[in-house]
Amino acid sequence: MKNNSQVHIYTDGASRGNPGPGGYGIVMEWVGKPYKKEFSEGFKKTTNNRMELLAVIEALKKLKYPNTRVTVFSDSKYVVDAVNKGWVFNWERKGFKDKKNPDLWIKFLKEYRKHKVAMQWVKGHNDHPQNERCDALAVKASQGDNLPPDSGFDSQD
Repeated sequence: MKNNSQVHIYTDGASRGNPGPGGYGIVMEWVGKPYKKEFSEGFKKTTNNRMELLAVIEALKKLKYPNTRVTVFSDSKYVVDAVNKGWVFNWERKGFKDKKNPDLWIKFLKEYRKHKVAMQWVKGHNDHPQNERCDALAVKASQGDNLPPDSGFDSQD
């Protein structure tokens, strides 16, 4: 029964400055059940693309059962196109040579392969309720006090 579960995940990332303080927001909904969870986290210095990708990773990590059917809704062409157009799998074959955020893409692929994931792009700032909520969560998280470092970002430069 657990493998027949379907989850919708909505994600967004934000940074104030690029790089600058950033955060991500996640809304998770179990399809057909009144189950909804929200998550967010902020970082001292990061980029928008890192937060967009980290949101998806952290959401997938929260799934308790392997092979869950998941649709991830993101307004990030960077993340959605990398998966749907197969770019990330080519980057992986080439060892992520000259690609940004290899630390996060490696983590993404580990989580992605545990489930049956479909990626769906949604237009940002277009009155999509869950996307707007994720954006608000991400922005608020980026404004927190005493934000931790994004260690992967720090190690890239």
